Amino acid sequence: MAISRSVALKQWQLFQLAVMFFTRIPVGQNVPYSSQLLSQSSRYFALVGVVVAVAFLLTFQLAITVWPNDVALLVAMIASFLVTGGFHEDGLADAADGIGGGMTIEKRLSIMKDSRIGTYGVLALFSIVLLKYQLLLALSETTQLGWGFVASVVLAHCLSRAIAGSLIYNTAYVAEQDTSKSKPLAERQSKTELVTLLCTGVLPLFFFIASTYFWSLVTTILAVLVVFRFFARRWLIRQIGGITGDCLGAVQQIAEIIIYLVLLALISS
Repeated sequence: MAISRSVALKQWQLFQLAVMFFTRIPVGQNVPYSSQLLSQSSRYFALVGVVVAVAFLLTFQLAITVWPNDVALLVAMIASFLVTGGFHEDGLADAADGIGGGMTIEKRLSIMKDSRIGTYGVLALFSIVLLKYQLLLALSETTQLGWGFVASVVLAHCLSRAIAGSLIYNTAYVAEQDTSKSKPLAERQSKTELVTLLCTGVLPLFFFIASTYFWSLVTTILAVLVVFRFFARRWLIRQIGGITGDCLGAVQQIAEIIIYLVLLALISS
């Protein structure tokens, strides 16, 4: 029993570390911290997506009692940005600036570390936020704001983080480690951490098990994301030699959009 409690406590602490790293939610002062523990917490990155999705959905449900659907969605999106601190969106903008504006690997990495945002970053951020808003609006109208909408949001937040986090397993980390805010995540994941991450990432797919398009949904989303991960990893290696924390944020944002696109296509048809 003591061993079971000890194991459960450690897993809870690893989850708290993941929440602490990816959100602005306070987790308390007594959570043990080390680079090794933070690296191990990668197994729970997908579950952080559930936390963010719940914050979005609760805000949306409250907002829609006061404002129209489109306004409520905007309020909910702003709430989710506040919860995460725009962590992944910031990564997307930095990655777009670096890869778009640099001619060499060294220059691209240098631009990514610049706190200022450039033209590529603005365009990427504007495009991804606008597209996400339009997709969520379409999904909310198509699913009549029912369980399907809730399941779609949870799935997208959860599975997109699993795809991004899985890149740590077999992709070199190339940022300057002494100054990188994501240094603890540079270490390779163990197979246990990778399997846990992917299993928790795909779990929300079973929210759709009663749907007539369940198997089409599972096979299509997983196939599209596997292909996306393959080419995203290959492209990042070609562009900068591996990944940075900013690249993981960019992959998460794009994967989330891909999931919404597939869901909307299947639900609409």
